[in-house]
Amino acid sequence: MASDADARQDEPTGTGTGAAHEAAPVPSSRVTLRVNGTSHVLRLDHRVTLLDALRGHLDLTGAKKGCDHGQCGACTVLVDGRRANSCLLLAVAQDGADITTVEGLADGPGAAGDGLHPLQRAFLRRDAYQCGFCTPGQLCSAAGAIEEAAAGHPSHATPAESLAEPGPVPLTAPEIRERLSGNLCRCGAYPRIVDAVTDVIA
Repeated sequence: MASDADARQDEPTGTGTGAAHEAAPVPSSRVTLRVNGTSHVLRLDHRVTLLDALRGHLDLTGAKKGCDHGQCGACTVLVDGRRANSCLLLAVAQDGADITTVEGLADGPGAAGDGLHPLQRAFLRRDAYQCGFCTPGQLCSAAGAIEEAAAGHPSHATPAESLAEPGPVPLTAPEIRERLSGNLCRCGAYPRIVDAVTDVIA
């Protein structure tokens, strides 16, 4: 049977481990994200990804949270014109970057009065989607791939003879498949996606 003294020794005093483990302030920073042409000033936890900032803080839910490991491409956006997996980027590291999501894609070059980007129209025309979960990432990735090829950036599918001549890389079907290989489609709409991108190039 424990004595009163023993019981008192077990009572918390406020100076033990409980007090030492009080929650520390979460590090955060003031960040300016320029998204789809509009600047947003946010105070964000340093651990917040760009994907979570877009979806949770700016209500831009086009970029999808798929694998959260950069393996499916559903979260693809354009950062300073280059496609990127937003689930792998810390939002605070994108301070001042120019970010384009699928919601802002139609405001870019080639947009028409119907409010759609040429790729969006081609995806509709070719039925290049089924469930649509991957479609925003596919569209942003395709837009980035077209710009990369136009700038002369080769891929693993680029023929050796094309590397000898500076200039745009022709986007053949093998080139399109290689460049979009990081974007998975659970419904298997790949042939129609290639057709849609080919239409836009043509």
